[in-house]
Amino acid sequence: MSKPTVLLLGVTGQLGNLIAEKLRSDKSISPRVCARDDKKLSRLPSEFEQAVKLDLDDPRTFGSALEGVDRVFLLTGYTFAMVTQSKTFVDAARKAKVQHLVHLGVFTPEFDCTDPHFAWHQMIEAYIKQSGIPWTFLHPNVFMQNLTGLFSLVKDGKVRWWCGDKPCGWIALEDVAEAAAKILSEGEKVHGSKEYWFSTECLTLTEIARTLSEVAGHTIKADPRQPSQVFDDFGIDEQHADPYFHGVKEFCQQVLDGRMPYIATVRDDMKLLFNHPGMTLREWATFHKAELIGAAVGKAAVR
Repeated sequence: MSKPTVLLLGVTGQLGNLIAEKLRSDKSISPRVCARDDKKLSRLPSEFEQAVKLDLDDPRTFGSALEGVDRVFLLTGYTFAMVTQSKTFVDAARKAKVQHLVHLGVFTPEFDCTDPHFAWHQMIEAYIKQSGIPWTFLHPNVFMQNLTGLFSLVKDGKVRWWCGDKPCGWIALEDVAEAAAKILSEGEKVHGSKEYWFSTECLTLTEIARTLSEVAGHTIKADPRQPSQVFDDFGIDEQHADPYFHGVKEFCQQVLDGRMPYIATVRDDMKLLFNHPGMTLREWATFHKAELIGAAVGKAAVR
């Protein structure tokens, strides 16, 4: 019996790369990676046996990328384009007779959600459910990697957050990657029609600053910001911003005014999948200590 082929989207990004690394040595499946950029794609065959062109904005690339694929990890960019990208990709996966679709969503334990980019994910998952493809949904809360990565929450000796000092749930990307790899390896018979939630710790900005300071050995002050400051802080023209950033601002506003109280929920399904809890912020910060210090006080301070 041939091994199931698993198509991984997003391998040139942080999470997708972590999942790919975990599945590379999995002898029970055959991983297939993809990229839209030709330069990035040209480097992938040296790392993975199967590397294909896939551009989420060009459905003409879907058919060949999905040929012979049994399982898929679906991860899209966080822009409004994700709605069309996901819809057309799910249609192509259905045509290709994909047997399991694992989707990376957001932390939406309640259906009554009006934050735009959360609602986009809800609509995408509703569409996946009606497609007939066996599915599994991953629901991570705020990524700890945002502290030093995409959003650079830690900068110039401060950690900023646009929800004031309201508590939020946090999860390490490493845990989501470990969970996704296990689910993709074991497949739909074990994980079909299941949703997994990842929110290891509920922390205020003050608590985050205290923990990061203790781990880094440098004072990192809490810098609670207001949702109205999101665009200025990122240097983005609000009138011409992608709808995603309006969603970020709305998310912060709803957390701050209490319309999204579930964001402060601890719900750690790592315990279900692995019989151990997810990584704490202290553990994550210790693992990424050099990166944390670099973000907090500058690269020259890192020894």
